[in-house]
Amino acid sequence: MISGFSGILNINYYYVFLLVVYIVSVLGNTAVMAVIYLDHNLRTPKYIAVFNLAFSDFSSSSALVPKVIDIFLFNHPYISYNDCMTFQFFCYSCLAMQSFNLVILCYDRLIAIIYPLHYQAKVTHRFMLSVIFFFWIFAVTVELIAIGLSFCKSVVINSYFCDHGPMYQLACNDNRPNSIIGGVLPVLILWLPMFFILITYCYIAFALAKTAGARDRLKAFKTCTGHLSLVAIYFLPILFTFAIGSKIHPNARIINLSLTSVFPPMLNPIIYVLQTQEIKQSMKKLLKIRGQSINAVKY
Repeated sequence: MISGFSGILNINYYYVFLLVVYIVSVLGNTAVMAVIYLDHNLRTPKYIAVFNLAFSDFSSSSALVPKVIDIFLFNHPYISYNDCMTFQFFCYSCLAMQSFNLVILCYDRLIAIIYPLHYQAKVTHRFMLSVIFFFWIFAVTVELIAIGLSFCKSVVINSYFCDHGPMYQLACNDNRPNSIIGGVLPVLILWLPMFFILITYCYIAFALAKTAGARDRLKAFKTCTGHLSLVAIYFLPILFTFAIGSKIHPNARIINLSLTSVFPPMLNPIIYVLQTQEIKQSMKKLLKIRGQSINAVKY
């Protein structure tokens, strides 16, 4: 059984809010994927990574929110062991892939700014697809390792989904391996990616300070603002939750993790549409073509 919030009145309004955010997320990420697919000019290595980010965001929110709505709004809190393990697997795999996508886009910015003349040679379609494939395999593999739990009786999970943290403490088998995994996984999928991104941007700032003028530095960093916004939105809340660990109140953990799970997928396409000239121009072009097609049909 998944308990959800405890002692909060009218909490169903919060789940309706999550549903609205999910709908916006699905529409936004679908639009980004459609634009990249339809515009051949955007089929570059960078936008392969952006497409994968949108796909991960779409998958992450779709793996989580519909089931949460079913559990709490439609009052189906009981879930079988196999369904719970599947639920946990997809939620954490997509969560990990969101983090790895930010690493991929960070590397893309590093090469584009520091080695612009070598960008096309270093960041090829084959390289980008290989890196994305590797990270998907890695995310899936580590989550398969983490779901080896056994329960001797029905248990109540103090979370809003099949959360590994509360679950492994309820297992009747030896939970020490899962306790170790619970400590290692945040390092692999959160701390290391975050440190890589921080070190990369420090290196970019240092290199630009030595070689570029003020106008060039500003121009270079403008190309990074979208990615830095995504990094802050994704990492800050979830790292806060994992850093505090068991000290955080279950209700606070649920709010933090649920908002962290649904807000980045909703905001990512908005940020990229607003801050990426190529996507804005592509959307305008596609809408113009669509408008011309409609007018042609009318007349």
